Amino acid sequence: MSSTRYSILALALATLFSASSAISFYIWKKNLIEWDSKMKELQKSLNSALEKCAAERQGRIRAQQALRKAVVAQPQAKSENLDIPSYPMAPIGIVQSCFSTRNGTPRQPLLVPLARACLVFDSTRVPPASLEGLEEYSHCWIIYVFHLNTDLEKLWKHPSKSKFKAKVRVPRLKGGRMGVFATRSPHRPCPIGLTVAKVEAVQGNMLLLSGVDLVDGTPVLDIKPYLPYCDSIEGAVVPNWVMLDSMLSVASVGFSNDFSSSLLDCWKSMEKKSLYSSPDELKSLVKQTLSWDIRSVSQRNRPYNNLLKIGSGDASDNASDLDDSQDGEASGELIYHLILDGMDFSYKIDGNGNVMVKEVHISSAISFGNEKRCNFLMWKDKLK
Repeated sequence: MSSTRYSILALALATLFSASSAISFYIWKKNLIEWDSKMKELQKSLNSALEKCAAERQGRIRAQQALRKAVVAQPQAKSENLDIPSYPMAPIGIVQSCFSTRNGTPRQPLLVPLARACLVFDSTRVPPASLEGLEEYSHCWIIYVFHLNTDLEKLWKHPSKSKFKAKVRVPRLKGGRMGVFATRSPHRPCPIGLTVAKVEAVQGNMLLLSGVDLVDGTPVLDIKPYLPYCDSIEGAVVPNWVMLDSMLSVASVGFSNDFSSSLLDCWKSMEKKSLYSSPDELKSLVKQTLSWDIRSVSQRNRPYNNLLKIGSGDASDNASDLDDSQDGEASGELIYHLILDGMDFSYKIDGNGNVMVKEVHISSAISFGNEKRCNFLMWKDKLK
């Protein structure tokens, strides 16, 4: 009797376990179906989102391509040639330099270590955060515009009317001509310059530089850090005429007995506006600048024994060679002028390349605004 009871109980338990297993399997299978359905819905939603993103990206790419095509096809303002393309480029900053005029601005960078400048960025285009990390580099490349070229109006004309010169006169070749792209002449089909300068400091939206060959007011298009491992090319080759530094160097630079007193008189008025900390430092800048013959080819080729006497009525074919950088005296001696840091330094140079700086006075053609004065004071803070 007891064995029968145990058999019935075992059968009941087996039936109950089987039913429980069936219910558990049913619930698991139902959940699995629901999870599978949800996964499919999520996968479908993800695929839809990816397709939408891809479509939007393709749309943006097509829009950007169309915009570039429209910009390139747009004719330049004032252009006589409707086929000339243009690109949306504008200066990101302006250089405030110790070189007030083209005359005297070094022909190459780093030749005058004391040559200083402040690059002021347009804060609406270049936020200060853009300059973070630049102070960790010793030098930077600067891409700029030759904005003072006298032949800029030619760029707006049709090539047949622009009279673009394929060859330019090279100072190291004594005025001999060379293909423009074999030189660094500023007179180019696109008046874009490339230079390197020493990074002194970064302050807000301003970059302090030295060793510059940039004239005051130069518009800057871009700056890039100088990377020695790829920007310095070992074994690079240049033509022999490029290495003829003796063609541009002078024999000596001296100062007249009256120079120091005239410099001190100017310094009293210009000290607060100067990029330099003392008259002696400014004198060193003058010497560094004039250690290279800054005269034009035509000025250097003019015979020293047959100089033009200005105001004497002795007109000659060389009259067109005279510019604001030179004038004459009663003796026929040519006096040249170098405008630096708002001061006019007059000097002469003899046939043997000896330079004599005669005197200095405040330049009447140069004036400094408050903004520039503040930048000069920043240099003073750095020099302390």
